Amino acid sequence: MRNTPGSRPQAPDPATYDIEFRVRYGETDRMGVVYHPEYLVWCEMGRTEYIRSLGMSYAEMERRGVPLAVAEATIRYHAPAKYDDLIRVSTVLTRLGSRGLTFDYVITNAESGVRLASASTTLVALDPDGGAAIIPSDIRELLAGARAR
Repeated sequence: MRNTPGSRPQAPDPATYDIEFRVRYGETDRMGVVYHPEYLVWCEMGRTEYIRSLGMSYAEMERRGVPLAVAEATIRYHAPAKYDDLIRVSTVLTRLGSRGLTFDYVITNAESGVRLASASTTLVALDPDGGAAIIPSDIRELLAGARAR
């Protein structure tokens, strides 16, 4: 599923949720190549829009006392992205537990289809003291429902 800036968000299909955007000049180095940490920012964009597509924003989750902290992030770079490239971030929820969840991402050039990076992030729900907390059942059900569609 593809959502471009200005398009109306749609519910995710069974496996993945896609967003698209153009590489901004500030995300690149002097050679016009995207600086490597930007890919993790793009994963965050994919993850937050995935959650929003389910009907709850990440901000709402935090207001309800469910902040999610990244406990682990891995990324494999395959090819460089460059200034003004159209980027697609495909996000899928691959694991949902009582206290944490894992998202996988494939970042591609949306015009050529070239894979730019593969990534994964594991997030843990936190209690007010910073310890691991149980994700409320209604939020787990919302996330599980997206995986089951």
